[in-house]
Formats: sequence, structure tokens, C-alpha cells
Amino acid sequence: MTGVVNDALHRDGEERLAYSRRGGSSPGIVWLGGFKSEMTATKASALDDWSARAGHAFVRFDYFGHGASSGDFRHGTITRWRDDALAIIDELTTGRQILVGSSMGAWLALLAALARPQRLAALLLIAPAVDFTQSLLWNRLDANMQEEILTKGEWLRPTIYGSEPYPITRTLIEDGRKHLLLGRAINLSCPIRIVQGMEDPDVPWMHAVKLVEALGPDTHLTLVKNGDHRLSKPHELALIEQILSGLVADARG
Repeated sequence: MTGVVNDALHRDGEERLAYSRRGGSSPGIVWLGGFKSEMTATKASALDDWSARAGHAFVRFDYFGHGASSGDFRHGTITRWRDDALAIIDELTTGRQILVGSSMGAWLALLAALARPQRLAALLLIAPAVDFTQSLLWNRLDANMQEEILTKGEWLRPTIYGSEPYPITRTLIEDGRKHLLLGRAINLSCPIRIVQGMEDPDVPWMHAVKLVEALGPDTHLTLVKNGDHRLSKPHELALIEQILSGLVADARG
């Protein structure tokens, strides 16, 4: 397959996952975006451009309730979004893949890797918000916010990344607890590279260190001293592309 295909994968009856798939050589690369992010965002677009220049297969997509995909964001859960990622891997890719996950997408990439270890070449995790529903969200909320989620079913969280607050639902919090990874060994043997900003207000850099402690021996953490959560400045994108290029070269042997 060559060129780019922009289409939608049909799931669960009328639900549609919008995607963009670029043909190219192996290993393929699958982009998993963050909470409330879209496949047209800066990092996803930059890595798609890099893949085009390098001649590698690349898939990016929008989760249920995100971007151009169907569904109500309020009904999204970690389980559903993980299953979206697995459907993309299973139905739109062949051979071993490098999963590149940003923020929540890093958590989903790890969950997908644990479910499909035989399809995995490597992981590149950017500002990894692993277990974010519990350790980075619920545990940081005050009692009034927690009570609002429990009694009303949701709380509207202000954000610096958009004009409207994000609904944080009780269903999201409770479902997230089924998928917590930190505090025990994460049994993955593939190469794993992590890029983390030290001025990230959403994912503290020590959270990334905890993740490293849970992962296998072929795990490298790169800290960007002045990096924020987005890590989308030109020099940061160049760093991510350099690390991805190394993973691709190693996977090709």
C-alpha cells in the first residue's frame, strides 16, 4: 500500500473511528493521542510528515468521542479507548508496530502492548499520563469536586488546552481503576523510550520515573528541562523524531 488513505473504521454498529493511514515499510508506526486530543494535532502531524520522508507506514486516528470520530465524549472510558486502539492495530496494520503514545495515549499504548505483545516492536511514550484518572486526577481533587463527580455523575474540569472545560465522569474514574499499572512490574520486553518535560503541569516528571521503575531493562527516559506537557516546540519535535528514528533502525536490525 502506498499513499495516504483517510477513512473511518466501523465499530459497534453505527460508531465510526476516523483514521489516516500512510503506506510504507515496516515496522509500522501507530500514533495514540491524548485525552481530548485529535489526530490533526501538532505532534501527530509532525510524525506523519517524518514517516512520509522516511518511507514508513503510519496510522493516526481519533478515539470514540474525539475529533472526527463518532460518539459522545462523556461516554468514553479507558476500556473503550484501549479497545479503539486495538481495533486500529488489528484491522489496519500488519506485522510489528511501534506504538507512539502521548499523555493518555501512552497509558493506552501500554495497555495495547500488554494485550498484543506479539505485534509490538517498540514503544515511544511522550509525557506518559499512566493511571492519570486516579493518580493525576482523582487524587488531586478536593472533597467537593470528588463529591460532585459521585453525586452528579460528572465534574467540569477547566483546561488551558481549549476554550471549554472537560467533563470528568464518574464512569471514567471508576473504569480507569480497572487498568491501573503503576506499583507493580509491567511485563514488556520490548525497547521503551520515554520523553518527559520537567515543567509539565499535568504529568510531573517524577511520575515518569515511577513508570521507568515498573518497566523492563530496555527502558530509557529523556528529560527535557524546560519542556511542558505538549512537547511540541521545534527542538522537542526534533528530539522525538530522533528517538523514533533510532527505534525504527533497531527494529529493522
